[in-house]
Amino acid sequence: MDRLTAMHVFVRVAESGSFTRTADQLDLPRATVSTAIQQLEASLGARLLHRTTRRVHLTQDGAALLERCRSILADMDEVDNMFRQTASRLSGKLKVDVPSRFGRRLLAPALPALFERHPDLELELGVTDRAIDLIQEGVDCVVRVGNPGNSSLVARPLGEFAMINCASPAYLAQHGLPASPADLDHHWAIQYASPSTGRVAPWEYQQQGGLQVRAVRGRITVNNAETYIACCLAGLGLIQVPAYDVQDHLANGELIAVMNDATAAPMPVYALYPHRRHLSQRVQIFIDWLASLLLTPLR
Repeated sequence: MDRLTAMHVFVRVAESGSFTRTADQLDLPRATVSTAIQQLEASLGARLLHRTTRRVHLTQDGAALLERCRSILADMDEVDNMFRQTASRLSGKLKVDVPSRFGRRLLAPALPALFERHPDLELELGVTDRAIDLIQEGVDCVVRVGNPGNSSLVARPLGEFAMINCASPAYLAQHGLPASPADLDHHWAIQYASPSTGRVAPWEYQQQGGLQVRAVRGRITVNNAETYIACCLAGLGLIQVPAYDVQDHLANGELIAVMNDATAAPMPVYALYPHRRHLSQRVQIFIDWLASLLLTPLR
């Protein structure tokens, strides 16, 4: 195994803390991963990793080498991109993770055009609503809706989703049409709990020059966007949701928008990726494409 490949394996082992996980990520036998590290240590004359039955830890020499390897590999990737692809063409494998509704409603329908433009691109697409560890899972970038909070990741704004309040015709026939937030005292809301923190999102709306919060009773709490909308379609209560998420349901009358002058603030959308001195051209161009995707009328 050549030195650069061994460095790449070392970086993955250091970031994931596992020989087995690295082997899975790189589609290599575990023995090959172990041999690569042994050869790299032998060639450098230094022990790079402490190995235990549960986890792998960097030695002091390993920690010093890790940043140098990341820099070298990023530079080589950039050089490779100069000769193997133009600014408008991607190649190689890209591993990304997106929210479930984003993946189904926006990303999947647009992928044929992406692959037509970049036929050499391989995309491994994860679809989750929870926070993931990009380093541990070997993910290049993720898309997340909402404030990214404090994080060691780089957060690039992609755009925002306009929000809407809605309910099913059956629910409104039974409970009446809320004309203002004051009417919410007599209504039910479907509660949405963050799949990462378990925190239930409050009912929010913009009025009087600021963001207002109101308590609305609920009898069901979900932690998945698909189920959240499904419960609304079933007539279980009101929801607040990005407008693009329910466009089809609104168009065919399955859902009805309410209180259009008291909606929540638009939801920001971010691409998150690990901090690196050089971001690969493959990731840069893919994120640029995502940003252009959010400018489409579907939003």
